[in-house]
Amino acid sequence: MTTLEPLAYTHAGTPLTGWVARPAGAPRAGIVIYPTIVNKNAAMERRAAMLAELGYLAMIADFYGEPVPDFAAAGPLATALREDPAYYRARVAAACQALRDHAPGLPLGAIGYCMGGQAALEAARAGEDLFAVASFHGILSTALPAEPEAVRARILVCHGDADPMVPREQVLAFWQEMDRAGARWHFHAYSGVKHGFTDPASDARGLPAIAYDASADRQSWLAMTGLFDEILS
Repeated sequence: MTTLEPLAYTHAGTPLTGWVARPAGAPRAGIVIYPTIVNKNAAMERRAAMLAELGYLAMIADFYGEPVPDFAAAGPLATALREDPAYYRARVAAACQALRDHAPGLPLGAIGYCMGGQAALEAARAGEDLFAVASFHGILSTALPAEPEAVRARILVCHGDADPMVPREQVLAFWQEMDRAGARWHFHAYSGVKHGFTDPASDARGLPAIAYDASADRQSWLAMTGLFDEILS
């Protein structure tokens, strides 16, 4: 079982803790994992371990700098963090910088889930030096649309077409934003699939908006690994 190591960093005076999973050999790249609204949990730890098994140095980012006991407690924390879009984007960037400082010289990518998917896309919009970002059932809206030629990363979005949190109007607005920015993007939509489709625990939460989908989970992960392989090879 992969052991996660704490990595301390800060943003705007807030102490934060990333959690790092190391591959067995020399890492091929570093990957920042932006977690769901509840921050680090078992699902994010599993993804970090999966990335380490593929040869990546993976770090789960810290949104809040404090424990999040449950989804109910996460809501106010997320609202406060995202209230100032520039502050939120700087918190996102701090995680990239932490991993970059920890492993200088490694190419860096980012992935994210739900709120973390939005965070990964914010990193791309801000022009972070990333070879790719991947969003899984992420929020696609933004208060700071990408400027023309600002996006440096290849972008992969894996989206459940039945996700009520990301309706088709938001999808179309995202496509248009990326086209205006001149970004290189891939968009995979899975019919009938809801929010949270990568987490087997989604079904136990009893929320009509979320559900696990084994096929979308598998296909989206393969899309991400294939894109990363294409770029890094």
